[in-house]
Amino acid sequence: MNIPKENKKYDAITMGEILLRLSSPHSERLSRSDVFEKNAGGAEMNVAAGIALLGLDTAIISQVPDNDIGHFIRNEIRFYGVSDECLIMDESDDARIGLYFYEHGRYPRNPKVIYDRENSSFLNLDPDKIPDSVFDNTRLFHFSGIDLALSKESREATIKTMKRFKEAGAKISFDVNFRANLWSGKEAKEVIEPLLDDVDIFFVSEDTARLTFGSQGTLEQIQKDFADRYGIDIVASTKRKVNSPLSHDFTSTIYSREEDKYYKEAPYTDIEVIDRIGSGDAYVAGMLYGLLESGDPQRALEVGNAFSALKNTSPGDMPTSDLDEVETVIRTHKITDGYIPEMTR
Repeated sequence: MNIPKENKKYDAITMGEILLRLSSPHSERLSRSDVFEKNAGGAEMNVAAGIALLGLDTAIISQVPDNDIGHFIRNEIRFYGVSDECLIMDESDDARIGLYFYEHGRYPRNPKVIYDRENSSFLNLDPDKIPDSVFDNTRLFHFSGIDLALSKESREATIKTMKRFKEAGAKISFDVNFRANLWSGKEAKEVIEPLLDDVDIFFVSEDTARLTFGSQGTLEQIQKDFADRYGIDIVASTKRKVNSPLSHDFTSTIYSREEDKYYKEAPYTDIEVIDRIGSGDAYVAGMLYGLLESGDPQRALEVGNAFSALKNTSPGDMPTSDLDEVETVIRTHKITDGYIPEMTR
């Protein structure tokens, strides 16, 4: 897939809610913990941070309260090398950050997430406050189904913003990122399907495709059907096997409509999981980086898989690996066909 390397300010801009994550430490239960670890996160922020860590220029469109917590979020954005040019500070009296509480799992106890994001500042974002100059100055715009599911207002703002980027010539990347606690599969399909004609790069898992869109057949048939029906250039699907909360296997499949070709590799097996939150977003970031840099789906798949595997091994929502570490893991993975020897861990 060719994404022109034009002389633009940003390689990628994402749009979405930035949350404050409060985690109970050392796998303590939320109901028992007296202290919480503080992190910033959110799907689209994770993607912007990941692409920036790999070496490209990114920004995020969002809105946070103009108070100490919002300033913490802004500082985290800057720390990861993501521009805050499109970050709007909400000065209203009822401004608030969306929260979520996270409890780590240990077999046979599953992880737990509790959200508290009602009436957050992001839901009142006015797309007309986004600087006009950014629409002509980015190569790619990325958003997800979470933006569409949170509220009618965030849905309208996100669609309006996506359309402006499309009209300005940016490639459009969309991750279904289905969340059953936000909407039903039927609701998601009704909102998402009309937008797919504008999408160039589409992220959807096999399970989500079946649940949300009623897709049938093999994964390869599902991917090709999406690409042919809506004119999507790239369809990417991840596959995770959860052996236990602390051990996962991970791989993905990419379909290129232009080449009518599938790209795959051996899975990463027995990944030692410290924190799985954000690992799917790290895949998206690595995959988009690969396409922006090389246009080669195989390269994109390899970077996405490695970046995702690495994210599992560090705490917090956002990735922490740079391109050198990713390249080392890719080389080792090719040599060992998915098994990472003890000496390289």
